[in-house]
Formats: sequence, C-alpha cells, structure tokens
Amino acid sequence: MSKVEEFLTPAEEKEIISAIRTAESNTSGEIRVHIEATSDKEHYKRALEVFHLLKMDNTKDANAVLIYVAVKDHKFVIYGDKGINDVVPKNFWDTTKDVIQNQFKKGNFKQGLVDGILKAGLELQSHFPWQTDDINELPNEISK
Repeated sequence: MSKVEEFLTPAEEKEIISAIRTAESNTSGEIRVHIEATSDKEHYKRALEVFHLLKMDNTKDANAVLIYVAVKDHKFVIYGDKGINDVVPKNFWDTTKDVIQNQFKKGNFKQGLVDGILKAGLELQSHFPWQTDDINELPNEISK
C-alpha cells in the first residue's frame, strides 16, 4: 500500500466526507480535501495547482476551500479562493490551521481533518451563509 492509502481507513474517509456535508450545510462555501504522498513543488504552489485541477475556481461566489495534504512530506495547506480572501482578515485560516495541526501532531489525522473542516465551515458561515437556493457545486469527496 502507498502512504496515501495507509493515511486513512475507508471508515475514516467516510467520517471526513460526513464532516464536509455538515460544514457545507451552514454555508454556501465549498470544501474539498486532497491527499497525495508527496510533491516536488513547494506545497502552497502544489495546492494552488490542485485547486485548479479540481476546478474549485469555478464556484459562483469564488468561495471554495481546499485542504491539501502531502502525507510523506508531513505538510498541509489550506487554500481559499479569491471570493473568501477578498472579505476575510489576513490571518483568517490560522485558527483552522491550528486545529488541524494540533491533531496531526498527535497522529490523529482523521480527527484533524474533521475538526479543520468543521472549523472552516463555521468560519465561512459568517461571510457566506447558506441560502435556500444554494446548490452543491463541488463533489463532497476526498481526491487523491
């Protein structure tokens, strides 16, 4: 098995997908998780590349968020689209990053992602509340 396949069990992946659905039920924002073993590129640049590959830059309000994880590199990036970054303070993602990082340091990878997703959903809710005409613009799945 590769590092990516060993990172989360199928049951843990289901919990993460459930967290995405929960987080998105209160916001028009879209949240995705991408996991890969490693990157030859600087991790922020790779997260941006994945963001575009997953077509996350095509949401109506430019309010998608990617949580990118490079397993072997022990790195993760939270990348928010322009619509988010235009309206939030510069350190907006710091509390979400801290929530994930605290769990990752303990080896609780699934819980770190679940907590980070739920925290991101709460943060997005104040700027991008769920509307009755909202549609789910991106799949609620983990990409690899």
